[in-house]
Amino acid sequence: MSAGSAPWRIRRAERRDVGELVTIENQQFPEPWSRAMLLDEVTNVENRRYSVAEEAGVIIGYLGVMFVLKDELHVNTIGTRPGHEGRGVASSLLDEAWADATARGIARATLEVAVSNSRALALYFRYGFAPVGVRKNYYEKTHEDALILWADIVTARDGASPDATA
Repeated sequence: MSAGSAPWRIRRAERRDVGELVTIENQQFPEPWSRAMLLDEVTNVENRRYSVAEEAGVIIGYLGVMFVLKDELHVNTIGTRPGHEGRGVASSLLDEAWADATARGIARATLEVAVSNSRALALYFRYGFAPVGVRKNYYEKTHEDALILWADIVTARDGASPDATA
């Protein structure tokens, strides 16, 4: 499902959205970002870009990226509200972010993901991300390692069309 045909709309995150983002963070992650962290991220428009997928007035997903140097972006966080997984929400958010990155001349993207997060890994692999390293004990509470992934945004957007089930 492309963002254009989705029953949700994607828009820039705003200060008023932080409460819902915190709720999704707490439902999805063993080490959720705090309200203060998310507020700082959402309001830092100089080198951050946070987007939300909104359906019937409810935020069902979000994506936050950080711009690094001139041609690189780092995926800070991405989450889907429980019950909305598998509908293409995360794919729509990534498609929209990749279009924005391409327009900005950004060529590469990176992120870290828990080695056990198979659903996220499947999504990222569909977007052309590949592992380049491991951060040992990256997550404090779980002591889990994180894979460091990199992708070429042009290849990810121009290559095989990602499956929209994430």
